[in-house]
Amino acid sequence: MNQGYDKLMAAYGVFREKISFQPAVAIVLGSGLGGFAQELDVKATLPYSELDGFPTSTAPGHAGQFVYGYLGEVPVVLMQGRVHYYEGYDINDVVMPVRLMKLMGAEVLLLTNAAGGFGDGFHPGTLMMITDHIGCFVPNPLRGSNIESFGPRFPDMTNVYDSSLQQLIRDSASTEGIDLKEGIYAQLSGPSFETPAEIHMLKQAGASACGMSTVVEAIAAHHMGMRICGISCITNLAAGFSSEKLTQAEVFETANRVGEQFCRLVKRTVLEIGKTVTVSSDERR
Repeated sequence: MNQGYDKLMAAYGVFREKISFQPAVAIVLGSGLGGFAQELDVKATLPYSELDGFPTSTAPGHAGQFVYGYLGEVPVVLMQGRVHYYEGYDINDVVMPVRLMKLMGAEVLLLTNAAGGFGDGFHPGTLMMITDHIGCFVPNPLRGSNIESFGPRFPDMTNVYDSSLQQLIRDSASTEGIDLKEGIYAQLSGPSFETPAEIHMLKQAGASACGMSTVVEAIAAHHMGMRICGISCITNLAAGFSSEKLTQAEVFETANRVGEQFCRLVKRTVLEIGKTVTVSSDERR
């Protein structure tokens, strides 16, 4: 069996014992969005520490729990604190939370992150909708024996980011009066920031921003049949576009500054997504 499958199913068993809530939309909260849980009518929380063998986020600014509640009438699960490959976890552990949220019942996955922009309008404070990704620099989470109940051995990756969900993000940005860019996101392993040469290579390949998350989560979720969309908050100029040294402090400062706008876009988008998903009467309050 695929490495990590037993741990995943054990975590799902704990969820079934502790939480009587079925989400329709799953959201992974990146830097600057940790406070988004305040937008929910919270019904339950499940700390990662209560799930034996479950990875715990060690990244600053990332809490470690699932939050369940309603945004309007939309049943939502938030991953308040993601797990990164650079923290030393196996790639199966990194994507375990996303797979678990699918098992919980979520049909749609909204991924958010903080990213470094490659100039040309992708400057600190910009919000960028992800239209595609480049993930050649981190292990593929589908490596190893395939879990047939999750998806096919060789899943097509032509349209990872659902076109109808992208349009909902565009419409939501327009409604909220938010200037939204669109671009390709690249994931590298971290934790070191990228070199100017690496950024030049990625830009030549068509990327507009990069970071240390998201792509492997999208691959695992797409494999399981989830509809996916993503939004990056450009928190800094990537290496080679500024004379200043890259620091984590700059990332946090920009993410916090743009947090209110970021939250408004995510909230509006989820409310619009809610109109497209099936919510049974048992899932309502």
